[in-house]
Amino acid sequence: MQALDALLNRVSVPRLAEPAPTPAQREQLFRAALRAPDHGQLRPWRFLTIEGAAREQLGELFARVQQQRHPEASAELLAKARAMPLRAPLLITVIARLQAGHKVPESEQLLAAGCAAHAILLAAHAQGIGAVWRSGELSHDPAVRDGLGLSADERIVGFLYLGTPQGERRTPPVLAVEDFVSRWP
Repeated sequence: MQALDALLNRVSVPRLAEPAPTPAQREQLFRAALRAPDHGQLRPWRFLTIEGAAREQLGELFARVQQQRHPEASAELLAKARAMPLRAPLLITVIARLQAGHKVPESEQLLAAGCAAHAILLAAHAQGIGAVWRSGELSHDPAVRDGLGLSADERIVGFLYLGTPQGERRTPPVLAVEDFVSRWP
């Protein structure tokens, strides 16, 4: 697949099933991530893969955190939290490793990790793998970070859900470039 095709046609694919990406495909996903823009060559990212029974463990973590955040949480809300990681055979947690006090501001380090996540999505699309980037309140919760073993200087950028696309891929909307681009001054 040509690079421009991937850039212009990638869409989120929320309906995913087995099989998960192969080891060779995963190698390409992470190789792409490691080419993200990286001012200062800090490599301010790392990745956790979650699959198999570990997805159920993550669901239990999500349910515990929801119960802590919302003591009045309904059984349905907790069941939804438990089921979230089961929506794909493979999850990749993209983690920003922030170095405080470095000449490269933490905001740039976080953006670099976001670019690494985007590179994984593009590499997935190029290989015919379905993928969607999910975040939400749980990805920013300190208890989730602790449960995943992150250090105090790490932040979850998002959870990438990957697998075999189910159903037809949607067509990306065509946006008018002039609605987003202007000249200065």
